[in-house]
Amino acid sequence: MLRHLLRLVTLGGASILFILLAPLGNTTPLHAQSLTLSSANISVFATGLDNPRGLTFGPDGNLYVAEGGRGGLNSTVGLCPQAPPPVGPNTGGMTARISKISPSGRRTTVVDHLPSSQTSPTFGSQVTGVADVRFIDNTLYGLLAGGGCSNGNKDKPNAIIRVDPAKHKVAYIANLSQFFMTHPVAHPNPADFDPDGVPYSMITVDRTLYLIEANHGELDKVEPNGAISRIVDISATQGHIVPTALAFHEGNFYVGNIDGEAPGAAHIYKITPDGQISILFSGLTEVLGIAFDPCGRLYALESYTGNQLYAPGTGTIVRWTTAGNMETVASGLTAATDMAFGPDGKIYVSNNGFNFQPGQGQIVRVDTNVNSCN
Repeated sequence: MLRHLLRLVTLGGASILFILLAPLGNTTPLHAQSLTLSSANISVFATGLDNPRGLTFGPDGNLYVAEGGRGGLNSTVGLCPQAPPPVGPNTGGMTARISKISPSGRRTTVVDHLPSSQTSPTFGSQVTGVADVRFIDNTLYGLLAGGGCSNGNKDKPNAIIRVDPAKHKVAYIANLSQFFMTHPVAHPNPADFDPDGVPYSMITVDRTLYLIEANHGELDKVEPNGAISRIVDISATQGHIVPTALAFHEGNFYVGNIDGEAPGAAHIYKITPDGQISILFSGLTEVLGIAFDPCGRLYALESYTGNQLYAPGTGTIVRWTTAGNMETVASGLTAATDMAFGPDGKIYVSNNGFNFQPGQGQIVRVDTNVNSCN
């Protein structure tokens, strides 16, 4: 899984993000700990979410949130290849959903009963489900990461879905599980390999969808008609760096990763449309979100920082000034999994996004003084 995301570095190389918050053998939920938001510019916008992940604002002004869900207990052992122990075998269920948050912070369900999966109890029963959401014009698309036989959901693959909010229904338009299996990357990591892949982030560029897959390590393109093609096999030149966050700015893609567990081991990569990769910024930790503001400044969401793995309250948002200096614009986040700029110029962040009890996920709002382009 996403390093079944962050822990298998001790088991055979930097890997993948479901164990983002719990070291191996530690299944104590973070909700048992006292959590605070330390930055004065952070406020809670919405609550009641189940493992919130990617988020985007719709043309209607509402915030749409992908939720990992609550996992499940359906097993497919003996039916298909599984993620290796201790990460797997995974089990699944139809517990993920997409929510809509009104400007007042009220949550309603757009669509539910989507595939969700969890790792083995030995590995903390870490959950994943809907990874991201995006609009093309007025049409909503979702990125599924909890589907596929290796995730206990053999009849519902990892996929991109098109959502009909009025009817609370979805159409599977691109079978990502099949593409990942039939188009292997050069350097997969056997210690945590997920046959169905672990797509994490999705964006839209010129009415086309692009996604980052973290476990295999690739950047892919998906047309609205479901045609899938690969932009670049990141593993071929970078190895198993676990690419997670994705953005597009002035003709190029930008990717954040969670390579290794040591503070400062992650990077921001620049990828050209023809697949050329270079490192833009270094010295980051566990990057799960990147975005550009109207001034063209790059922001990175670090899910945790410091020397204590996955320590609550250590997540930060940093940005690079026009002079090229990095500064912290928010701190005190916990298990933050994605961020997006709102129409009000504030950053909205999925917080409490891993290893919390159902309903304890939240969206927080960060005032970044975005109108000052210094």
